[in-house]
Amino acid sequence: MTEMMELMNDYTKREEDICRKNDNIDRRLYDEYGVNRGLRDENGNGVLTGLTKISKIVSTRIEGNKKVPCDGELWYRGYKVENLIHSLGPDQMGFEKIAYLLLMGELPSKVEEATFRDIIGRCRTLPTNFTRDVIMKAPSEDIMNSMTRSILTLASYDKNAKDISVSNSLRQCIQLISEFPLLAVYGYHAYNHYENNQSMYIHNPDPELSTAENLLRMLRPDMKYTPTEAKVLDTALILHMEHGGGNNSTFTTRVVTSSGSDTYSTIAAAMSSLKGPKHGGANIKVMEMMENIRENVKDYADKEEVAAYLNKIIDKQAFDRKGLVYGIGHAVYSLSDPRERVFKQYVKQLAKEKGREEDLTLYENIEELAPELIAKKRHIFKGVSPNVDFYSGFVYDMLGIPKELYTAIFAIARIVGWSAHRIEELICTDKIIRPAYMSVMEEKLTIE
Repeated sequence: MTEMMELMNDYTKREEDICRKNDNIDRRLYDEYGVNRGLRDENGNGVLTGLTKISKIVSTRIEGNKKVPCDGELWYRGYKVENLIHSLGPDQMGFEKIAYLLLMGELPSKVEEATFRDIIGRCRTLPTNFTRDVIMKAPSEDIMNSMTRSILTLASYDKNAKDISVSNSLRQCIQLISEFPLLAVYGYHAYNHYENNQSMYIHNPDPELSTAENLLRMLRPDMKYTPTEAKVLDTALILHMEHGGGNNSTFTTRVVTSSGSDTYSTIAAAMSSLKGPKHGGANIKVMEMMENIRENVKDYADKEEVAAYLNKIIDKQAFDRKGLVYGIGHAVYSLSDPRERVFKQYVKQLAKEKGREEDLTLYENIEELAPELIAKKRHIFKGVSPNVDFYSGFVYDMLGIPKELYTAIFAIARIVGWSAHRIEELICTDKIIRPAYMSVMEEKLTIE
């Protein structure tokens, strides 16, 4: 196998230049034919491809005849996300309640919420020997790949795996929402044991606890956590749960659903999309950048020193030399990301509990300085501001969550949104999503 891999590597390296020559398309042709690369115009606006009642993102307002940037808004089923979070009690875990809202389209009554929580708790289990035979069989540092393999394998335990009726798909989605924390945490523990030679802990979830509480319980050797830790993680899950139909993984969900494919294949496809560093892997890049900044900035409170190093990053002289301040800016939002605004107050609580105020000062200084520095050095069509990923990695670090699980935590939340969009696509649309590509190939009339 090693010899074959070396042979293939040598072959593909030689052939890469041929691929690059024949697959290269002149950028000017996109303008000539009116093709929006990435399905976005030059202002970052997405090409309209569908309608949804599930969520809404607001980043601009009409004033007179002009579209102007405004503070960002994120709505779930007619409610602003910050209002939903603020409606919860200080110690109330809201993931399950908001999941019901996104899936069913309305807030649950007390009885409906209790029933839904009970079902989620009861479904938070895996088939007999699944952890041993599937998750532990091929441990991987890439937890997203491990989870995707497990999702597809779960289909073989479902007698109605291919039934795409709304009721059956809803049942499958609820089961996967319940099982995702187990797939992620057990996948990590298997990797950490077999690859890092560390002790392995496989704690059973408590059906009486929330998703956030069970995540911390299953991850930690002593199964202990504080109310603040659980509340902050619960808030993070709610904020990452859904973000409009146009993001890459949700659009993938709708595309695969439109083909008539089953729930397991659809969610596996969404997972493959989310794991990309341009999508769900962004918070890991923020953490890598922050580690680099800490190594090169002595006084976190010195704004001049922080600004000087940020300028080096923007000028492609430091960190990964790509000129990006990760966590600053968003494809849709300009003046502010509502998720970051809501999340920050919880970040402050956790930083105080963990004694990480000095690190928080560095984050806050970057949050203040980076947008100004970027605006001075870049020609941008809209403003830039911190996005939710700017702080989420910091929170996961304070919670002791390993980096291998960062994107998996995102998936544990976002599967709710994927599920809601799958159900909406099944109910509302009977056409396969099939966009067009214009061929610009050179026609060859003779074969040499």
